[in-house]
Amino acid sequence: MEVYNNEELTEQLIHGNEKAYMILLDTYHRRLYAYALTLSGNPDAAKDIVQNVFLNTWRFRKTLNPNLSIQSFLFKSVYNAFVNHYQQQKATMVLQNRYVEALKVVVEESHENDLERMIKVMNTEIDNLPPKCREIFILSKKEGLTNREISEHLNITIKAVEAQVTKAFGILRLKLGEKYKMILYAFMGLTSEKLTSD
Repeated sequence: MEVYNNEELTEQLIHGNEKAYMILLDTYHRRLYAYALTLSGNPDAAKDIVQNVFLNTWRFRKTLNPNLSIQSFLFKSVYNAFVNHYQQQKATMVLQNRYVEALKVVVEESHENDLERMIKVMNTEIDNLPPKCREIFILSKKEGLTNREISEHLNITIKAVEAQVTKAFGILRLKLGEKYKMILYAFMGLTSEKLTSD
């Protein structure tokens, strides 16, 4: 394998040299993954962060500066990607808290028997979903799997998973009507742990 100094490697990348890109991967992948793992504490998140950093480095290679350290650029990119990932996770947590609050309102404003009946009706309608749609919906909302985990488990694309979950919610909203809206929205953001505890 050829050896490049910092400036040569960056210039080769700018010119679209795929061999230089492979050298970049071979040289920095393990170190960047270890760094991303230290930041996130999550192997899957670290893997995604590093993969995206390398993809974006290649995609925007023409904007690289040969006079700057490619190593510093990569590590800074990993850090920035982690910050973005963390901010997105925080936004998701805020959204989930809203669903929890929505469920709390339903619980406080409904009679215990009414609430039990509403949950029973909702579970019946979930059971009546089309088979593939029901399977993916339960894996997502009752088992708490991520879309990526479901796609790997069922050997389908993440887009297909998203489409089936969206389809399930569309059917349930149509079948259950407005009076179930709050409890359905609350259900959307909860994992199996939260469902069983409530």
